[in-house]
Formats: sequence, C-alpha cells, structure tokens
Amino acid sequence: MGEIRFDDVGRIYGDKTGGFEALKGVNLEIADKEFMAVVGPSGCGKTTCLRFVAGFDKPTSGTVSVDGVRVASPGPDRAVVFQQYALMPWKTVRENIELGLRNKRVPKAERADRIQRILALMNLTSYADAFPHQLSGGMQQRVSIARAYVLDPEVLLMDEPFGALDAQTRVVMQEELVRLARRNPRTVMFITHAVEEAVYLADRVAIMARQPGRVKEIVDIRTIREAERWDDHEKIEDVMDLESFVHLRTQIWRSLREEKAMEIA
Repeated sequence: MGEIRFDDVGRIYGDKTGGFEALKGVNLEIADKEFMAVVGPSGCGKTTCLRFVAGFDKPTSGTVSVDGVRVASPGPDRAVVFQQYALMPWKTVRENIELGLRNKRVPKAERADRIQRILALMNLTSYADAFPHQLSGGMQQRVSIARAYVLDPEVLLMDEPFGALDAQTRVVMQEELVRLARRNPRTVMFITHAVEEAVYLADRVAIMARQPGRVKEIVDIRTIREAERWDDHEKIEDVMDLESFVHLRTQIWRSLREEKAMEIA
C-alpha cells in the first residue's frame, strides 16, 4: 500500500516567530496507486512537499505519513526521480539500474531477472551495455525512471522529471510514463509547471497557492477520462484535441492565473 497523507503541514524557515512561512495548513491525501500531479506558481512549496514525503526534509508543523506511518527519513518504500538524471557516468545502463538492488542486497539471480524485465518494459534492452554519455537526454531519464521502478517501491516521487527535455522528447516520455503507469501502477506524486502534462498524466491535479503555500483546489481528471475514454487515444496530441481535455486545461490555467495576478498586485 502507498497512501500519502499531509495533515495540517507547515514549514517555516528561520525563527518560528519572525521567519519565512513557506507552507501553512497543507492537507492532501493521495490514494494507493493514484497518480497525483501537483502544480502551482514558483515558490509555492511543491518540491518542499515532495521532499517531506521522501524524508529529505521535515515540516515545522503537522505530519506527513505513508500508509499511516509518519515519515521520519528516506526509505526503500519511496523512490525519487529528479529533473537531473544523476546517473553514474562510468557505469552502463544495466549497472546504473542495478545500484539500488545491490544496496538492498537483492540476490544476484533475482537482480538479473528484475533488471531484464524493467529493461524490456522501458524499451531499453538494446541499450543495456551503453554508457550515459552515449544516450540522449530522454534515454537517460528513461534509465532514471527504470532505476526507480526496479526497486518495486510503493511510492514514486517525481520532481519535474521532464523539465530539462526538449518539447518532442518530453511528449515521448509522457506517453512512455502513461504506458508504464498502466502496466505497473504505483502511487505517484508528480511535480510539474506544465498544465498540459499534469492533465494528461494524472488521476487528480492539486493546485497550490503561495504566500504561504497551501492546497487551493483539487481537480479530478479520472472521472472525465473514464467518461470520455481517453485510453482509446494513445497519443498525447489526440487527447489534447478532446473537448474535455481543453476544458480541464482551461480550468487549471485560470486558477493558476488568479494566483499570478494576486502575486503581481
């Protein structure tokens, strides 16, 4: 199980009486095997919330829990994919994917089997013996995702994983992630600035406000996707032409635009 809960979470940097209040009263539930995208203006605390779940940082107030257990440190039940690929340049694709399994002391035969399956799932089999510098940016990020998935985590945390990719490669990776999430579902918390990406990938989208950061609104994508049979449209450009997609994208953009207008005012 991989349920994530934020209960009245706050974060203050500096002195509690006179410091900067980055987050206040964040309440959010992400169900087991749900794909939740989080969008919001810069500085609203999206990445900070993800770091709480990963165990890299701690809130000043409130609690963050996974499966009812308060997060106190990083753990094998949670894997993180960052914008930067963070691959070991002197190791092959296979060896990079194997790192976490070695750290978990997974037996050699099981390691080989799990690596072979994830290579096939991510269309990386023919690149297994290549080094990172021989791969495109999109391929390197695919290896990063494979390295996280092969650990069989309950929770996958993704912090703008496609932000550094060119537009065409980004679309390909979005389609790959949708395919992977359908075949091998996990609880996903996905941070992004791209509204189209959030609507295409997620079951629900959490919109955050800033000053201080908080969850302003949650938009349910799943019910509309099921009603409109988005799964019949394999390519993102096909989905983006659907009236329901345009409506959801506009709804989220308007909510974000309100926050930007308040910031400028």
